[in-house]
Amino acid sequence: RATLLVSRCLLKMVKGNIIVPEDILSFCCNGLQGSTSPPRVREPGEREEAPGAMASPSPARNPTEVQMSQLVLPCHTNHRGELSTGQLLKWIDTAACLSAERHAGCPCVTASMDDIYFEHTISVGQVVNIKAKVNRAFNSSMEVGIQVSYEDLCSGKHCSICKAYATFVAQGPLGSKVRLKPLTPQTEEEKIEYSIAAERRRMRLVHKDTLKDLLTHSPQETELETRDGSGAVPAERTRVESVELVLPPHANHQGNTFGGQIMAWMENVATIAASRLCHAHPTLRAIEMFHFRGPSQVGDRLVLKAIVNNAFKNSMEVGVSAEAYGQEMSVSRRHINSAFMTFVVLDQEGQPRTLPMVAPEPGDGERRYREASARKKIRLDRKYVVSCKQTEVPLSVPWDQSNKVYLSYNNVSALKMLVAKANWVLAREKEKVRMYTLEEDKFLSFRIEISVCIPAGRAFSLLSNLRRRHEWDSHYMSAELVQKVDDDDMIYHVVSRKLRHENKPQDFVILASRRKPCSKGDPYVVAFRSVTLPTHPARAEFTRGETLCSGFCIWPESEEMSKVAYYNQAMPGYLNYVTTNVAGLSSDICSTFEACEKFLLKNKEDLISRLQDF
Repeated sequence: RATLLVSRCLLKMVKGNIIVPEDILSFCCNGLQGSTSPPRVREPGEREEAPGAMASPSPARNPTEVQMSQLVLPCHTNHRGELSTGQLLKWIDTAACLSAERHAGCPCVTASMDDIYFEHTISVGQVVNIKAKVNRAFNSSMEVGIQVSYEDLCSGKHCSICKAYATFVAQGPLGSKVRLKPLTPQTEEEKIEYSIAAERRRMRLVHKDTLKDLLTHSPQETELETRDGSGAVPAERTRVESVELVLPPHANHQGNTFGGQIMAWMENVATIAASRLCHAHPTLRAIEMFHFRGPSQVGDRLVLKAIVNNAFKNSMEVGVSAEAYGQEMSVSRRHINSAFMTFVVLDQEGQPRTLPMVAPEPGDGERRYREASARKKIRLDRKYVVSCKQTEVPLSVPWDQSNKVYLSYNNVSALKMLVAKANWVLAREKEKVRMYTLEEDKFLSFRIEISVCIPAGRAFSLLSNLRRRHEWDSHYMSAELVQKVDDDDMIYHVVSRKLRHENKPQDFVILASRRKPCSKGDPYVVAFRSVTLPTHPARAEFTRGETLCSGFCIWPESEEMSKVAYYNQAMPGYLNYVTTNVAGLSSDICSTFEACEKFLLKNKEDLISRLQDF
């Protein structure tokens, strides 16, 4: 009956166009399963395809990819008719979990969700399209990339909402961890995400240390505001506490509460806390990393607490936590999750309103206040350095304690993205040295490769030390170690030789970031990019040079053989100066790289001699 009714309605709507009967039946069946694909309408005079006609083959699809489309109904929206962020988080988590379980072949639980920045709101009647796929699998955890967009069915408009990265852990019987099979990327996009996933994982692990380091080394950045606080709202007035009972619909097939459901509950209490400060309906703009400390099960009671930590001129940060306990109140509560959400209040023109100040409570309140200021600076640095496209990041970014992790991430990930690019063209080959070029947008990139009889780890150690670069690169005069940030990141002041058409030599302030392989098949990486240091401004005796992306990748071919590849990404305006760029490129590239090979072999033999003498 449903099929006949829908068919009759469609025949009335097409007004003379002919709808293929098989398409009507397919549309009705798909519609009953939740599909939003419209039927194919055959134009007048169009011939019907012959039975058994073959459709054109579609490209191979990633086996872990999951696509979800949800029509936004009134029950999903807030008072403004916009999709609730909590509901969106539930859909995101569900799609990501299904993708993770496709790869793992067993149940998976949400371990964390990276920062999410919401670009637009979604209205009732629009369609939310979510695509999730596994970017990389580590030992027992995996990163899932999620892309969210909306579609307006009336206008056909598509718009991006957000991009997110979630970490899932595979679980075996009794909650034991499962060792995951490796993932093999196929497309250029998948290779880029696979390579950079290791950098994002590293950044997650040091996230807390970054905040502590900023609070320790830059207390002046996090002092209490000194503006007139006569109209400040006591933070205690914004405090919210709510309890939720975990029921079977809130849990997965293992009985554990869906991570997305917990995130939705947390978003709800955070919105209430923000409303108590501004006496208006706030809009959620960003969520800082969710980190799940432990599971909760059906029957648990979840206590959700929220409070406004700090209010800036046009935004406020709300801290929210989730604790779980069972039926017996005597049992101590288990901390499940904590998160920080940034809200704004929009006026009729859609612009952020000025917010009242917050008066923190002494003790913990003041600590949360200062930490919120530090997190704001970290968020701005992270968004400025990490979230920008490569073409939008300035050549030289100021370096300081708050953004050092993100500059290092950007440095290494930019090089890995260049390495994963397709369409490299062999431009020259001389004996063992091969030179490739890649023209893309406004960049011209170079890749120089050579195989050297030296262990990859030894080559990595030699090439990552810029102070020895002059031993094989004739264009380097000197490289001074300015600051050792940590074991993997160092800042150098590099001076190159003077060009024929220049009156003075060039100098560079370079961040050198090095990484050892994360897993088998990964290369050793040494990445270079320009940074700005207050202690080393541009000087009259030098022409200040800059590099956006360059560095080495070293792949072990055997225990004694390595493939050494050098990459440099140059803008056309700088090609005249490429001979003195920190990349070390010269008019005789092959000779420079042959000198590099001799340098590596000589120092390998020196090492062997020292070991034999020892």
